[in-house]
Amino acid sequence: MSQAKEKILFAWLLAVQKGREIMTHALLIKNARLETNYNTSSGRVISTATDYFDILVETGKITQIAKEIIPSEKDTEIIDANGALMLPSLREMHIHIDKTYYGGEWQAVRPATNGIFTRFEEEKELLPKQLATAQERAEKVIELYLRHGHTHIRTHCNVDPYIGTKHIELTKQALAKYSDRITSEIVAFPQHGLLRSQVTGLMKEAMRMGADLVGGVDPSTVDGHIDHSFQTMMEIATEFDKGLDIHLHNPDTLGEYEFYKLAAYTEKAKWQNRVTISHGIGLADLEGQALDEMIARLAEVGIDVTSTIPINRRTIPVEALYDGGVSVSVGHDSLTDHWSPFGTGDTIAKLNLLAERFKYLDEYSLSRTLRYATGGVTPLNEAGVQVWPQRGDRADFILVDAESTAHLIARKRHIHYLVAGGKVAYTNESPKRWEEV
Repeated sequence: MSQAKEKILFAWLLAVQKGREIMTHALLIKNARLETNYNTSSGRVISTATDYFDILVETGKITQIAKEIIPSEKDTEIIDANGALMLPSLREMHIHIDKTYYGGEWQAVRPATNGIFTRFEEEKELLPKQLATAQERAEKVIELYLRHGHTHIRTHCNVDPYIGTKHIELTKQALAKYSDRITSEIVAFPQHGLLRSQVTGLMKEAMRMGADLVGGVDPSTVDGHIDHSFQTMMEIATEFDKGLDIHLHNPDTLGEYEFYKLAAYTEKAKWQNRVTISHGIGLADLEGQALDEMIARLAEVGIDVTSTIPINRRTIPVEALYDGGVSVSVGHDSLTDHWSPFGTGDTIAKLNLLAERFKYLDEYSLSRTLRYATGGVTPLNEAGVQVWPQRGDRADFILVDAESTAHLIARKRHIHYLVAGGKVAYTNESPKRWEEV
């Protein structure tokens, strides 16, 4: 047998074995706390009702939820949750894992004498120098996100004249290493401007390499031509059948104008529900009728918004957007890099910040905050009816040291386990086999 055929056979055997492991693996969570309803007094939610259940996971999905489950398979993996609260796993929807100081030596940010253009100049030399460690550092970021309870990452990834599409390839390799624990999306991001840095060809190359979304940044202040910039982004997206995720930082009426322009291009291309505004800082400057009309327009074309919940300026109206039909997600943007040293990767802490910023002090409003980190999934719906977990749900969840979602967010409680696709992806405990319990 030739060496090439041997490699193919070996890869096939590994795939078969992995498939068998997935098919046969069973996980039983015992004594998990689940939210069942809201407790009310005088028409107001005062606490969250919970009860204890066993949850059986097979072939990556939740198959049974009952007060007591006795496993039929002797090799079933058992976790005694010991009353830990079970909640949906988290989603990081805006991070740049390809350019980071995380995992390296401490470096503070240097003064920006020319705004974001100072950072562009830094990247001309910095990013080529970091290529040798870029994948290793990206992997360390992914591991941090696993420890913080995430099973999905959307990462923006530089495409520029200085490193070309090398970050796309390195990021793909880093994410592939953890593909059994975390799903991912890569946004090809022309950090230095799609038009300004003349990277349309490189962006198309990134699409062919497997990038999931077309990125962009500030069509007016960076690219210098709003229509040409948006049009080029949308042309790439439609040519390769990809979504869009665009950094829009401009405030006030300029930001407002860009939002309406993006909505128009989205509608014209019939790209509804495939476009994200990242940051959307100008949304924080709209009030009254102007805000209502903007929310209605974004909802009409299915544009969603991701925010880091900045505290150095006005924060976008998260709840008003969500209530108006605009999906909102949170992200960290970075951990520590040449842009900012303050990222943590701790999305529970991010939700805590959001709640404090908007004065969500009561049980109900605190608990609803979870939706911004889970793709809208919460254990209870707005009426207090239990909607998660259900039989057939993908087994992506965390076990946390908390009495309720509100408790978790307000007090930033600890994550004990992360289960991804039915397997333990992170734990600070020691799982036991059935015969040991």
